[in-house]
Amino acid sequence: MNNKQQHILKRLATGEFCSGERLGEELAISRAAIAKHISALQALGIDIFSVPGKGYRLAKSLDLLSQETIQSALAQCGSQLPLPFVTEVIDSTNQYLLDRLARGVTGEKASDLLCGQACLAEMQTAGRGRRGRHWISPYAANLYLSLYWRLSRGIQGAMGLSLVVGVVIAEVLKEYGVTDVRLKWPNDIYIGDRKLGGVLVELVGQVDDACDLVIGLGLNISMPEEKSTTIDQPWTDLSQTLDCVPPRNELAVAILLALTAALTTFDRNGFRPFVSRWRTFDLFDGKVVKLLMGNRQVTGICRGVDEQGALVLEQEGVLVNYMGGEISLRSVAT
Repeated sequence: MNNKQQHILKRLATGEFCSGERLGEELAISRAAIAKHISALQALGIDIFSVPGKGYRLAKSLDLLSQETIQSALAQCGSQLPLPFVTEVIDSTNQYLLDRLARGVTGEKASDLLCGQACLAEMQTAGRGRRGRHWISPYAANLYLSLYWRLSRGIQGAMGLSLVVGVVIAEVLKEYGVTDVRLKWPNDIYIGDRKLGGVLVELVGQVDDACDLVIGLGLNISMPEEKSTTIDQPWTDLSQTLDCVPPRNELAVAILLALTAALTTFDRNGFRPFVSRWRTFDLFDGKVVKLLMGNRQVTGICRGVDEQGALVLEQEGVLVNYMGGEISLRSVAT
């Protein structure tokens, strides 16, 4: 998205009509050029319509992200987090941070990432979830946020991290009045039995040395109905749950503050302080579940997680722990 398209979108974001003539005067271009920019915005899935004599208007107002708003709110809270990177359209917020890290690793260019630096985008063209699944990322509808963090305890010390992130998100949402938020091991966020969001943690580093983390979060805020047809599982968003959905800038700030505080605790103490907090939101606690591990599957009663974040299943009266990146968790009717 170019600067002229950004200007047009910000003028339309309130949901009011704006004439092509007025937009052309502001940008010093013709009305025909304005029409081309409008078409480009519509191609991104942004619902803009026109009425003769009135001009262009968004079908509904947009809650746009703002680097200045986020940074100002962080500063007011006493946070020392570095300036977040906020963009319009990106392939993946996680990939953006990983690419900046990779330049430093290969020596192509020293990485200028600072611990606690975040990347947020209005839209992702190649958003991804766990195991490479595509993450639906329409423009200005949801929250797409990634955070860079340096973990001093190395890759081995990162066990249970995706669960920590889930706990943080669940607690933030509860503060906003979401009463039925649940967590599905190891990285999904639910409201009731419908998926609200997911966590993707990617690591770069050595087993016994400090490692770099990129923590990605996708959270459904106000998913357009036409985009939902491509989602292959029951889903929900905050607009279906809350009468008053918090602004995305505000929600991003709350998550960044809570998440960086939790990461500091996690780096110092591991997952142990989060075990009971996880169980508060455990979607399958006490239920019969099935674990899929490649071609293998096991069944048992979910008994929470251990101090490393492994799933604990009761099988024939014996507690067995399971941990692995390819494990999928499904409920079983009893």
